[in-house]
Amino acid sequence: MSYKPTLRKKYEEEIIPALTKEFSYKSNMQVPRLEKIVINQGVGKAIADKKIIDVAANEIAAITGQKPIKTLSKKDISNFKLRKKMPIGVKVTLRREKMYEFLERLIVISLPRIRDFRGVTSKLDGKGNYTFGITEQIIFPEIDIDKISTILGMDITFVTSAKTDEEGYALLREFGIPFKNLKKN
Repeated sequence: MSYKPTLRKKYEEEIIPALTKEFSYKSNMQVPRLEKIVINQGVGKAIADKKIIDVAANEIAAITGQKPIKTLSKKDISNFKLRKKMPIGVKVTLRREKMYEFLERLIVISLPRIRDFRGVTSKLDGKGNYTFGITEQIIFPEIDIDKISTILGMDITFVTSAKTDEEGYALLREFGIPFKNLKKN
């Protein structure tokens, strides 16, 4: 028997039946899925100091367990001393087991470590996807606070197969993402 992450089991055993009942789906294939999680970290300070990109890449790799790719600038902006194809950030796309593992660590361990945390906003993008920002990478236990040179934030995007925001919101709510104002049914 192969290993299955806890949240994947929860999706198959609890979330699919709950969403099928809530939205009256005729087939399990209609139930929205979490397709991928994209973690993006823009590092504008990297223009002046090239080492910051490597530090950011190592931190994202430690958090996600996957090597990130460097994002490059698309055009020259002289006011910011930015040249085309300079590295200005890092991003990683998680799918399948790593995605569920990261989501569980995010919900159970990292989000509760945010100071004065009262939940994340419940604004989706209109197509059932959800993005929120984290201001400090130190909420993740994989980051050693003593070795931090600069505090960097990141954006985390949940890409779902939901057709509407309502379905995407219901899916993410069932996974346990702590939204601020939970909608009552």
